[in-house]
Amino acid sequence: MHIPISADSHVVESHEVFTGLPERFGDEAPRVMHAGTIDDAIIIPSKGPRGIRKRMGWAGMRTRQGAEIQRREGRKPEVDDLTDPQAQAMLAKGYDGLRPGIRNGKYRGEDQDIDGVAAEFLYPGFFGLFSLENPDLLVACQKNYNDWLNDYASAANGRLFGLAAIPVQVPAEAERELERVIKMGYKGGCIPCTSPVEAPYSDEIYEGIWSIAEEANFPLSMHVGTNCYLRPEHRGKDPRRDSVFDYGNTPATVQRTLIELICRGVAERHPTLQFVVAEFNAGWIAHWLDRVDQGLQREHRFGGRGYEGPSPHEIFNRQFYATVEDDKAAVATRHLIGVDRLLWGSDYPHVDSTWPCSLDVIRELFDGVDPSDIEKITRSNVSTLYELDV
Repeated sequence: MHIPISADSHVVESHEVFTGLPERFGDEAPRVMHAGTIDDAIIIPSKGPRGIRKRMGWAGMRTRQGAEIQRREGRKPEVDDLTDPQAQAMLAKGYDGLRPGIRNGKYRGEDQDIDGVAAEFLYPGFFGLFSLENPDLLVACQKNYNDWLNDYASAANGRLFGLAAIPVQVPAEAERELERVIKMGYKGGCIPCTSPVEAPYSDEIYEGIWSIAEEANFPLSMHVGTNCYLRPEHRGKDPRRDSVFDYGNTPATVQRTLIELICRGVAERHPTLQFVVAEFNAGWIAHWLDRVDQGLQREHRFGGRGYEGPSPHEIFNRQFYATVEDDKAAVATRHLIGVDRLLWGSDYPHVDSTWPCSLDVIRELFDGVDPSDIEKITRSNVSTLYELDV
């Protein structure tokens, strides 16, 4: 079997990402606290308990001595048992207890070789990078991150590709940062998976961002969890909050964003600009696009005119990609979604990762699938999207 490329992996940010921010922005700024202990975390003091994000790379602990990996056929490993003494000893060291390849891109190849992957595209581990309320802080933090990520990926001898954070909430700064990271050699970037309430992505204020990315063949990704800041008055207050429902319903987070891009003119104005829907999986896409198509038709007919533009399916197949991990429904509906529009990712080193069983998961997930389809989804599609020479 060919060697797959993960289109969706992650970093765990070092303290360098936040250098200088507390001095400039006070308690609003994220910083690393309690390093070297079990409480090691990225903390925003002004947010209290809500501002604590542990620096974790749980998947990397699965190869510790005595660990048993449990998983179902064609599925990623189950959540690890973190109560055994060896796991507790590793957790007690915080960031320092993570595998060397998680902390230093120079050693990431060792983790890739264990998993059987050729290369990885890297998203943040600290999703709060995209939801900082202070726009000046958001821009400064993302610039720091992009500089650090460039160094981390550059140490990996061509097997890591960082995806730059783009501060779209401040369009003029986003345009400048786009131009800067393109010159640095980045192959793609990340934007929030939800747009600001006051300015959806169909708003003309983003036209400069879309134009720069389109001209540079610079794909823009929207990863699960990378939401824009949402003011309290806009947040849901449903007393029936249920964690299983929230996890199962995550595609809804990005669906409104996709409407803004597919149905409200962005894709038509920028027909070669490529977008990636990352870690929302894809088994829902074919059915959802059918519903969106019906909604478009209804909207135009109720308005007294027929819809004559390209269908949502056509636009998706021209300009959108989606990542999958162990998504059997996506594999079963791949021809409805578009085989050329699916990308496989390991999600390493997050708890949802297929690591270190990725080759087994792929073999089981794609059992009976044409080898050419497997090759596209696990390697050649991502190579084409990012213009790789591997």
